[in-house]
Amino acid sequence: MTTEAQPALEREELISGSEAIAIACALADVDVITAYPIRPYDTVMQFVSRLIANGELKCEYIVAESEHSQFEIVKHASAVGARVFSGSSGVGWFYAFEALAVTCGLRLPMVAMVGNRALDDPGAFGCEHNDALAVRDLGWMLRWVDTGQEAMDAAFMAWRVAEDPRVYLPCAISTDGAFLTHSQQIVKVPDKNLVDEYLPPYDRGKFLLHPDNPITIAPQVNEDWLLEIRRQTDDAMRRSKGVITEAHDDLKRIFGRGGDNPFIEEYMTDDADVVLVGMGTLAMPLRVTVRRLREQGRKVGFVRVKWFRPFPDEELRDCLTKFKAVGIIDRDYSLGAPYNGGVLYNEVRSALYDADKRVPIMGFIAGLGGREITVPATTEMFDAVQQVADTGRVDEPLRWIGVRE
Repeated sequence: MTTEAQPALEREELISGSEAIAIACALADVDVITAYPIRPYDTVMQFVSRLIANGELKCEYIVAESEHSQFEIVKHASAVGARVFSGSSGVGWFYAFEALAVTCGLRLPMVAMVGNRALDDPGAFGCEHNDALAVRDLGWMLRWVDTGQEAMDAAFMAWRVAEDPRVYLPCAISTDGAFLTHSQQIVKVPDKNLVDEYLPPYDRGKFLLHPDNPITIAPQVNEDWLLEIRRQTDDAMRRSKGVITEAHDDLKRIFGRGGDNPFIEEYMTDDADVVLVGMGTLAMPLRVTVRRLREQGRKVGFVRVKWFRPFPDEELRDCLTKFKAVGIIDRDYSLGAPYNGGVLYNEVRSALYDADKRVPIMGFIAGLGGREITVPATTEMFDAVQQVADTGRVDEPLRWIGVRE
């Protein structure tokens, strides 16, 4: 285990995940912020407005007429060298999809917050992950957080990694709607000097769109150059893992936080026989369940995926092949997918395909629409995965949890 530093230059505040990211915007000297209200993301707009009104944040703050426009504005601002921030939720994120798609190909390091929300119809304000996951194949880096503290730290890391010339890709910070966007926790807010040490200014260099630097942005290339441009974007995503590792190491050195691994978190897995794997705020009930089952003598653990893009295939392969059976919890759905599993389930299965040890895997879909993932529900999942470990068979590859008959 590594020992993390304990910086003294910080203050403790009782704030929500949305407020933590708004404060991060102020500490990071964000130049342009755009907004359009949709729950539950809109809480970050309110906190940004308050910081501006109190003189704690100086930026161009533009309330657009739609989600599409707000992402177009920050996209162009990024091209001329501005550090930017925006965000949305659910169908609002989808309304902006054209802008979200082209941002990757233009290699613009936009940072966005997604207040994870179910997609309409039927209407729901509760948490699901399908909104953010919709951009998983386009070149967006995707980071899921589970606390207000991690939301703030992940925001600093998002600007640092996205704006690195080796990467120049957008990054979305996924914060579970209501569970994190609206819930308050104690967050250690660092001194501005620490943030300045960690986060260098955004320098676009020779790619800056400026009258004195005549370059072409978004050319029409068709079959002549599109393949090469896609490959360049792929190279940037591959390089991002190394840049994330560097940023994680500096986060630990400067702020004293971040855990042992930048991509995954292991909880009580040292001698575990079975583990559950998931993303976001479901970590809280999972940790409680693990502790309670441990008190009963059961060898269980939990693994949390922090970065979904770039996907931690090697890290998960090294980790999960230690166990007798693994269960994957999806707060999303991928209708018609192999084994009818969710997105994370099939990504993990793919990552483990070439492993020397083929670990039995079972998938679960739970918590859709903001429904609580409770301790009894997670206990049910552990019981099912334990049966797989005991028998060596996966008779039921995918189970929906808590569905009323």
